[in-house]
Amino acid sequence: MIEEDCLTTIPFAQTGYFSDIICDYLTQNDKIKPFYANFTTIDGFKKQIELKRLSFKLESRTILVSSLEKQYQKIEISSTTKSNIELLKKENTFTITTGHQLNLFTGPLYFLYKIVSTINLCEQLKREFPDDNFVPIYWMATEDHDFDEINYFNFKGQKISWNTESKSGVGRLPTDGLENVAAIFEKALDGSKNAKYLIQLFKDAYVKHNNLTDATRYLTNELFSEYGLVIIDGDDKNLKELFTPFVEDELLNQTSFKQVSKTIEKLEKNYGIQVNPREINLFYLTDTIRERIVFEHGVYKVVDTDISWSKEDILKEVNAFPERFSPNVIMRPLYQEIILPNLCYIGGGGELAYWMELKDYFEAVKIPFPVLLLRNSALIISEKQFNKAEKLNIAIDELFLDQHQLVNKKIKEISKIEIDFSKQRNSLEKQFNELEEVATKTDKSFIGAVKAQKVKQLKGLDNLEKRLLKAQKRKLKDEVDRIMELQNQLFPNQSLEERQRNFSELYLLYGDRLIPTLMATLNPLEGNFSIIQL
Repeated sequence: MIEEDCLTTIPFAQTGYFSDIICDYLTQNDKIKPFYANFTTIDGFKKQIELKRLSFKLESRTILVSSLEKQYQKIEISSTTKSNIELLKKENTFTITTGHQLNLFTGPLYFLYKIVSTINLCEQLKREFPDDNFVPIYWMATEDHDFDEINYFNFKGQKISWNTESKSGVGRLPTDGLENVAAIFEKALDGSKNAKYLIQLFKDAYVKHNNLTDATRYLTNELFSEYGLVIIDGDDKNLKELFTPFVEDELLNQTSFKQVSKTIEKLEKNYGIQVNPREINLFYLTDTIRERIVFEHGVYKVVDTDISWSKEDILKEVNAFPERFSPNVIMRPLYQEIILPNLCYIGGGGELAYWMELKDYFEAVKIPFPVLLLRNSALIISEKQFNKAEKLNIAIDELFLDQHQLVNKKIKEISKIEIDFSKQRNSLEKQFNELEEVATKTDKSFIGAVKAQKVKQLKGLDNLEKRLLKAQKRKLKDEVDRIMELQNQLFPNQSLEERQRNFSELYLLYGDRLIPTLMATLNPLEGNFSIIQL
């Protein structure tokens, strides 16, 4: 267990890194309420359990478990994961799901936080609802084709990339060339025990497996199987068969476009829009392509190909080859909720923002809209860094300030000269207020001259304060450098470290303490940002 004094939490809104829509969601602001269903409270989950219990069919469970067993055939799994797959056959078993792209070596650090949040929520719900079972699910985005977003990871400021091409869903991509990436990664490591584990993990995942799906499944299973995590690949013919009626509806009626467009019209009155729907939100997927399906002049076509169908022919294609119809970002959430007895989706701010565009669509197709939960976010701070912050008199919440603001605030605090002309400003304001009173009793044209002089004098005072601050920053350059160095360590590229660093950097430092510490620390229902001293 982590000691309480090693954990600090602050509200997400206070970090400055989360959008208005997410901050309003966390506080259940009235403006955002129409765009979600049950909230992330125990009562909200109780209602969601009953909704899903009534709507999810037993035959869907049978197909789900059969598909998972096939997907896990070539991989050794823990007894906990095996038990969780078996539990999915039961009508009192529900899932909590997170999803992520197949980023090389997991990509950004928040990959871990997503999965830890998911596992921990299952454990919390089991304590609250002991008669039901809760299974953590990681949904691999195997059908995604944005290869440039996933073909690298950052390690100590170095971008370690996989240079190849992908035209289909990334999960089907052969792992050719990743042995060269392994060699580059190995050179960047330090030869320590933790480094040896990392490079072996990379090789076992990416060199010993034939495609990116199998490699990612192996890697994630190695990191989390002891906690019972179940990994699912939606690029599966049997699972797609369950989705076929909704694919047909999309082709014939464009329901998602109509419903999401209506929602966006309401949502954009207060918030920015994350994604916009197309008239048909499906791709055609084979081993060589993943391209959009469009309907033009009475014919269904696959963009940038010669493939086309009449209405009758495309419906035949859907039923004969359901695996070839791939949902885009608008329809993927629905696909997930069709094939899983799911209660809640856990995602980052951007993900939840686009889920909130979908509630009306779910209602139109009569599928329960899941609870939405913002994943845990964390800043890992070492004891050495924590001590540096204390010596510089920087409070934990101050670390999240813009660097310019942070430096100015600290220099003003430690400077022996007071760098605050508020008193002088107030005195000047008082003098000019008196002059304005005099001016009203004489020639009114004098008022304009007084006001202009007031603006000039106050601006001059502001400039003097800035020059004094600048001079003190030069004089206290050592302190300025130390403040900036500490913040740059904790916020690479002036961003949250979880969006920049790969987990390997932290594993190198903390080894097999890392994930257990996150498991013991991160509380998905707390609704705060965590700062963990490790």
